[in-house]
Parts: sequence; C-alpha cells; structure tokens
Amino acid sequence: MSNERVVVTGLGALTPYGIGVKTLWDGLKEARVPISKIKSFDTMGFNRDIGGEIQDFNPSEFIQKINSEDLPRTTQLAIAAAKMSFTDAGLSDNSHDLRVAVSFGSTMGNQSVVEELNDMLKSSCSTLDEIQSPPKYYPMINIARCVSQELSLNGPVMVFPTACAAGNYAISWGYDLIKLGHADVVISGGADAMSRGCYAIFNRLNAIATEKCQPFDKNRTGMIVSEGAGCLVLERESVARERGARIYAEMLGYGAASDAYHPTAPHPEGRGVIKAIKSCLDNISNDSCRVSYISSHGTGTKANDVTESKALRSVFGDKIDTIPVNSIKSMLGHTMGGASALGSVVCVKSIMHDIVVPTANYEVKDPECLTNIVPHRAIAHKVDTALNIGVGFGGNIAITAFGSMK
Repeated sequence: MSNERVVVTGLGALTPYGIGVKTLWDGLKEARVPISKIKSFDTMGFNRDIGGEIQDFNPSEFIQKINSEDLPRTTQLAIAAAKMSFTDAGLSDNSHDLRVAVSFGSTMGNQSVVEELNDMLKSSCSTLDEIQSPPKYYPMINIARCVSQELSLNGPVMVFPTACAAGNYAISWGYDLIKLGHADVVISGGADAMSRGCYAIFNRLNAIATEKCQPFDKNRTGMIVSEGAGCLVLERESVARERGARIYAEMLGYGAASDAYHPTAPHPEGRGVIKAIKSCLDNISNDSCRVSYISSHGTGTKANDVTESKALRSVFGDKIDTIPVNSIKSMLGHTMGGASALGSVVCVKSIMHDIVVPTANYEVKDPECLTNIVPHRAIAHKVDTALNIGVGFGGNIAITAFGSMK
C-alpha cells in the first residue's frame, strides 16, 4: 500500500437546507432546522408526518449528458452532488489522463422505482407479468454507473448498500483504491431520496420523533427521516499538487466492523462501534490524542445514543469529556445513505474553518450519554483530526478520519 497521502480536493452537497456546501454549512452554523410536513407522498396511515425534503431542486441544471427525466431521484441527487464536487475540485471532462473512479453508498437505493411499480400493480390489479410498461428507470438504477456516465469517466464504479453507514463505506473504498494504486481520483459519497418505504420502516419501529430530533438529550423521542447527498473528491496528493488543485484536508484512514447483533438494534455495549473506532485509530497511528472533534451518528433514538456514548467512552476514557461531539441529524434529519457522507463533508469544513457546528434541540443532559455535546451554537475550536461515525442496520459500521493540512 502506498505511503502517499490521500487528500480531499472537492466537496458537494444537497440537503433540506438547499443546494450546495455553503448552504449546508451556513444552515448548520446557524442551527436552523429545515424539517417540515412531508409533501413527496401521502402520510395518511402513519402516526408521523414530518421529514426533511430538498426543495427547489432542478436536476436538469446538473445533468446534461443523460436525460434527467429518465433518472430516479436518488440517482439525480447523487449525480448533482458528484458534479458539484467534481467542479469544486477543478476537474473537467478533459481530465482523461487521470484514473477516476466512482464510489457511492445508499441505504434504500432507488426505492422510488419499487414504489412506483407497487402503485402500478395496486391501481391496475395486474400481476407483474401483465404490466406492459414498467417504470422507465430500470436501466438507470446503478447510481455509480450513472455518475460515471454523466462525468464521462472510465474508471471502476461501485455502489455500497451498507445501510446508513453506506456513505462512509463508499468513501473508505475510495481511499483504498488510491492507496492501492488503482485510481488517482475517486468521486465518493452517498445519497438517498425521501422514500415512502423507508418512512414506513422507521414508523413501524416507532423510531420517528414526535416533533424534533434531540440526539443525546434525556427527553429524546427518536429520529427524523430525511433525504440528501454528500460527495467528496479524494485524490493522490502528488496528482493534486501537480495540477494545482486546492487541498481542503487529508483523509487519514478509516475503520469498519460489524457487531453482528441484531437486524435493527445496535449491540447494547457498542461492541461494533468500539472495534471500528479502534481499527480507525490504528490506521492513523493509534494516536487518540490527535482526535479533536467527533461527528457522531447521533440519531436521537434511545438505543443509538446510549450505545454510541458507551463505545466512545470505552475507547477514549475520560478524554471523551474534552472532545466536542455533535450530531448534524438534529438539524438535517437522517439522510440515510447520505448521512455519513454529509458527516464527512462537515468534518472537512470543520477542519478548514476550525469551527464545530452545534447539536440543535439539546436541552437536558442524559447521564447515560456523552456530556461534551456542542449545544445550540457553533463554537470556535481548533480541529486537527476529526472522526465521522456511521452506523447502520445489520451491524454495518464505518468510521472515517480526516486531518488538517495546515
């Protein structure tokens, strides 16, 4: 494996705040909560009706080489985030001398295709074999392939379906491709559109918050389903410097594990998270003292916040009380496959600006949870090394680490 550093040269994001990384960063710094009544599907029959949706997104503004109307929404979001990061990195269609790969993660994939087919079956009372015109999106379900096609790339592509840690898995695979010498640049991230099926799952689990998401708060009532996409351009440092790219941060490494405990519940003691964090620290020279900020998974559910707190205290001991921790899901909601990718984007921005954004709605400390939760307002804080935690159903856990190049 190469000793050459992997650097971040481009960022892209779409969230319920709107389009672009600046919009995301400004919204988080101001602790705004862009959650409202869901409009993309009928919530009748559910006991909740709020979520985080991206407003005023016109896919044709980002997608030119493929007919955007032929693409389901998750693919549209992924391409838009990827194109933003690609442009931000100063890359263009004439970058054919570089080996550019695409790595994307998603929890639900293009679930809208399944839901559309289900609606067709329901309305026509037909069988699957009897439907003459199935959803037109079938050829465009592979998210990474469509990103590669739109950006005119010819490197390897991969989609990671590893639940809500999928974005971190995709970014980690991108890191490996570069370190192993298989790519010069990787467009890596995660995306998920708002999904009726996903909403039904969390509603059935009684995991959706009554009014607001309050990670690590004693009175938390659950998470909020949302949609979004985040993307990073990872690059070999020598390639970035040779082409005069702006370098935001270094990707130091990652760690992954599975607690193999339950399809939807985390291990009560955070066993998998502990293993993943330790693996990540081993990959960045096992120096926990370097960690100066942690972007938590922080869903606001009773189980997640306690087990994540236990895991972090197990790894860092009392030092965890000196490391600022936040949860951007308190504001954005849970963007599923986009969540840890957006967390990675925020880690890079925190390193760039030495600012840690807050955890909104944090009011009452829970003695079972972490205590150094950044509440209400962003703080100025020197960020040399940031950890981003992604935890998903089925025991999927991936941690990414980023460091300052200052």
